[in-house]
Amino acid sequence: MKIGIIVYSHTGNTLSVAERIREKLTAKGHETELKRVIPAVDDPKVKAPMEFASAPDATDYDVLLFGSPVWGFSLSTVMKDYLTKQPSLSGKQVGCFLTHAFPYPWLGGNSAMKQFRGLCEKKGAKVAATAIVNWSSKKREKDIITASELLGKIGG
Repeated sequence: MKIGIIVYSHTGNTLSVAERIREKLTAKGHETELKRVIPAVDDPKVKAPMEFASAPDATDYDVLLFGSPVWGFSLSTVMKDYLTKQPSLSGKQVGCFLTHAFPYPWLGGNSAMKQFRGLCEKKGAKVAATAIVNWSSKKREKDIITASELLGKIGG
């Protein structure tokens, strides 16, 4: 099974979670590719529509895992714009994960995940699993392990 992990990471935190998920999937024998969404201008104040230095093609994979940080209680503008510009994801199994620094998921993580799910489902994807990693929590390592295990189950 070919699994694409497509992630936007402004500071490297979200990317580090994506790398852990990739390790889990690779250990299970899956063919995985980790690709980064990179805006031409990596500034949280830049509004959509935006230009991308790298916008990976999501159509080449059997399963997709998308990762993004939370910005201002919402899904990052970069990931929103990237997903909006994607062609149909109809029939694809998708997993979504977020990283944030708020002390509780209901302080932005949950609303950002609702946006994430909605954008994927609008493109026709079936969201099979989601995870939120609280970067400022003492339980961060546990959150990362949980996210890796949960998202590592997608696709068998």
